Amino acid sequence: MRRVAVVCATLAVSAVALSACSKKTEGEAARTGEAATASAAAPAGPVTPPKRKPGLWLQKVSSAGTTQETKLCLDEATEAKMTVWGQAVGQEICSRNTITPAVGGWKIDSECDFGDAGKNVSTGMISGDFNTRYTLKMTTTTTGAKMAQVNGAHEMEMSGEWQGACPADMKPGDMMLPGGMKMNINQIAAMQKAAGK
Repeated sequence: MRRVAVVCATLAVSAVALSACSKKTEGEAARTGEAATASAAAPAGPVTPPKRKPGLWLQKVSSAGTTQETKLCLDEATEAKMTVWGQAVGQEICSRNTITPAVGGWKIDSECDFGDAGKNVSTGMISGDFNTRYTLKMTTTTTGAKMAQVNGAHEMEMSGEWQGACPADMKPGDMMLPGGMKMNINQIAAMQKAAGK
């Protein structure tokens, strides 16, 4: 159960949390009456979250006392598709899904309804240079899930470290999961789109 949860968290973070899902600019925040103090204190620069450097990334996800590793092969096109996929997911299931600049990195704030899997309210912070490393720390509170053990507050930390060029046996989008299973996130995105989800 924990292994499945950690793998799912890895996929979700790769596809959604590192994308610019439905981000609000400072002007939009002001129009909706949201406080902009964190953004005001953030360092000057672009409001679009940085993208990871193409190549092989070693990702470590720690949650509930368990740490698992995956390897992800990225190119610019895959990173761009993941952003689009993340936006589509946000529009379908998330009433709030923002990534905004904050001191030391980017703040993630979302509220999403996964049906029988429950409603998730998540807050987190992602930092790093995105060329050699990044770290995400996130707290998610789940309510209304059919599986009672899923409900409650859960903390997750994910770190990514650039390993160099992708090896010959991995193409862009390939993710090597624990146990040696390989899947391609581009294919998952295409299946989601075809299914209308």
